[in-house]
Amino acid sequence: MKLINLFVGIALLSNIVYAKEKVFIVERETSSLAVIENEKLKSKIPKMHNMNHGVVKFDGEDGYLISRDGYIVWFDPKTEKALAEYKTSKSAIGFVIGKNYVAVANYDDKSVDILSRKLAPISKIKTGSKNVGIKVYKNYIVFAQMDNDKVTVLEDKNGGKGTPDFQIFKEFENVGEMPFDAMIKDNHYIVGLFITKQFGVVDLEKMEFSAIKITAHNNKPVLKVPHFGFWSIGGEKIFIPAVGDDKVMVYDRDFNFIKNIQTEGLPVFTSLSPDKKYMAVTYSGKKFPIIQIIDTKTLEIIKRFEYDGKVLHVRWSKENPYLYVSVNDTNKVVILNTKDWSVVKEVQDISKPSGIFIYEGLK
Repeated sequence: MKLINLFVGIALLSNIVYAKEKVFIVERETSSLAVIENEKLKSKIPKMHNMNHGVVKFDGEDGYLISRDGYIVWFDPKTEKALAEYKTSKSAIGFVIGKNYVAVANYDDKSVDILSRKLAPISKIKTGSKNVGIKVYKNYIVFAQMDNDKVTVLEDKNGGKGTPDFQIFKEFENVGEMPFDAMIKDNHYIVGLFITKQFGVVDLEKMEFSAIKITAHNNKPVLKVPHFGFWSIGGEKIFIPAVGDDKVMVYDRDFNFIKNIQTEGLPVFTSLSPDKKYMAVTYSGKKFPIIQIIDTKTLEIIKRFEYDGKVLHVRWSKENPYLYVSVNDTNKVVILNTKDWSVVKEVQDISKPSGIFIYEGLK
């Protein structure tokens, strides 16, 4: 009988599937991170400072969070414990994680901070400008100076070994008026310009700058584009939510216009599935509670969902066929099964959820 019970116990254990990922949800009003694991609210990490537009990133076994009021927090995503924090300024806008450093782009004291992975200060590089669009490329840090219309490239003189020693390697002047965001695509740093009707592109291998004008099908320039974090690039297509129009603009990799996809509202955020087959689109204004799903091959809308509150963010799982949807007003995260678009679960009691970030390092 004991032997039979042992076999039954082993069989039951073999059927238990443990998640390889944790989902961290920014709670805007409570200065906390909510944690979802195995489709359940597992815990909350408190005292994470001003979480309005809080951003979380992971590298290896480390998690980092940047708050609106200039704190960067190092935490363990497995134990969910804060390990250290450092205040770089009164307002920080973005950060990147290198092999042996963390770099923070600051707004209010017009600088870039270089910290160790444990958040010990290494250097502060003063620019005299609000700094945006910070990215990493090999042993370089690249960022844009919003007030100076400039792109700066820093090089680690120690070549990525030991304590980093970042110095100015090259600066590109007069790239366009008021750079406000940037992205890295292969060896190209693409910087968005708030006023000038073009994009700036830095080839980081050749260290050369060029300008790209984007036009719609009527050959008129796109007057304003959203932050690159709202774009989706996958395969041979680039999807850009139009500003002030109910459309998602589709371009090829060379920014040649393909099509405008008519949407239900003013699109804010586009997010591609891991297999690049689908794209979720969120909206603003009266259409805040709605998301639509676009088939990226046919460029047609195939699904529509409407919730009982504003949808502030979505995130696709790489482990499961899931799409996570944060519904801000009703304090919940909805999990959709993307195989049949059914609701897997509504995870309740998440206070004013916004940003969704997934840690994939669980064993």
